[in-house]
Amino acid sequence: MFYLALATLAFFTLFSIESGIGNFRLRSLSSLPATGDEWPRVSIVVAGRNEEAAVEHAVVSLLALDYPDLELISVNDRSDDATGAILDRIASGDSRLRVIHVTDLPEGWLGKNHALHLGAAGASGTLLLFTDADVMFEPSTLRRAVRYLLDRDLDHLTASPKIVVRSPVVGMFVASFGLFFSIFARPWRATGSNPKHHVGIGAFNLVKTSSYRQAGGHEPIRMRPDDDMKLAKLLKKTGGRQELVFGRDLISVEWYPTIREVVVGLEKNAFSGVEYSTPRLALATISVLTIFVWPFIGILATTGTTRLLNLAIATMILGSVAIMAGRSGAGPFYYALFFPIGTLLFLYIMVRAGVKTLRNGGIEWRGTLYPLEELRKNKV
Repeated sequence: MFYLALATLAFFTLFSIESGIGNFRLRSLSSLPATGDEWPRVSIVVAGRNEEAAVEHAVVSLLALDYPDLELISVNDRSDDATGAILDRIASGDSRLRVIHVTDLPEGWLGKNHALHLGAAGASGTLLLFTDADVMFEPSTLRRAVRYLLDRDLDHLTASPKIVVRSPVVGMFVASFGLFFSIFARPWRATGSNPKHHVGIGAFNLVKTSSYRQAGGHEPIRMRPDDDMKLAKLLKKTGGRQELVFGRDLISVEWYPTIREVVVGLEKNAFSGVEYSTPRLALATISVLTIFVWPFIGILATTGTTRLLNLAIATMILGSVAIMAGRSGAGPFYYALFFPIGTLLFLYIMVRAGVKTLRNGGIEWRGTLYPLEELRKNKV
């Protein structure tokens, strides 16, 4: 137990140093200039299915962007609620909005990926902004992002939004999830040329249209529920330059209202993170329990130097999560105290998603069942 604690402490010490330096180098979108002489046309592509509760506010915020040359393409993906009618009504009053209604899903495509691919195919912009149908924007957001992308000669700029939560329990989970994402993605490394290090966030993916076309669009990731991250990887594999900025002051999205909806909502992509592999899922479960949960148990279950090492690990973890909570806007720093519970919930979601996917022979997302065999084939 001593050597396990020592190794775990070494891991978190190195990660804390790397993340501290890396996050310090990442810029905040709100601090970037919004002025310039060059404003290439931007096509905003947003896909939505049964989003009647949020789509109007989101689309209105997009149309309120103070960018001088934009078009908005909203793809209504087989909605059976009022989403389509709401979009048509808004479009009748603003010529910048074009609505595409999808009635049938081609074989071999996830609905969202097909909708984004279809929207991008008809876009006229030099730049493409992919976002979701429930994301809210401050008016200067796009000008700041485009200015930074051009100044840095990037092919892809992604931004992390403020996560708006209604429930403290959901906020605690979001704070914990932020640490896992940071360890998995290492977003500060995306500035390098290695495709292994990539980052994309569905709320805000701004890409050069030429780079997107060169990467094949969404077609190579047509069956990936983690489309935002895999699009980022595609762009890196074709030589694209990429960065992440913090966008919490300008971009926000309301997450799932309840913890039950979190569990159900993450079913679609939790198993894809281990490439739908049962051995990888088992290994990930054991690793998470060993690295993230055991130190808290070890404070009570061990003695002497080993206990002190576990205490140091727990302190380091809680400090990292507190920083993540503040950065994401999910809640106050003390949400970090519930990290062990958030970790066990994260594992439950992963295992549940794996079991359910294997049992059903695929994932069910927005009323459509996608076969596991097809999902496994689409590797990027």
